[in-house]
Amino acid sequence: MPRYEYRCRSCGDTFELSRPMAESSAPASCPAGHEDTVKLLSTVAVGGASAKSAPAASSGGGGCCGGGCCG
Repeated sequence: MPRYEYRCRSCGDTFELSRPMAESSAPASCPAGHEDTVKLLSTVAVGGASAKSAPAASSGGGGCCGGGCCG
């Protein structure tokens, strides 16, 4: 189930709730019971090769701009 992050405008507390996607826009109360909350935009980390293990970019041949076709 997705987790959504909220901030309470009354006390400034930031908290997370696990809820179905269909309820992502439903109002949420902060743990202190305040109703004036706003859902925060979350960033998503996507895994991939790190810079250390990624192959080095070549400086020539193939592909537009790598092969000189852009100018």
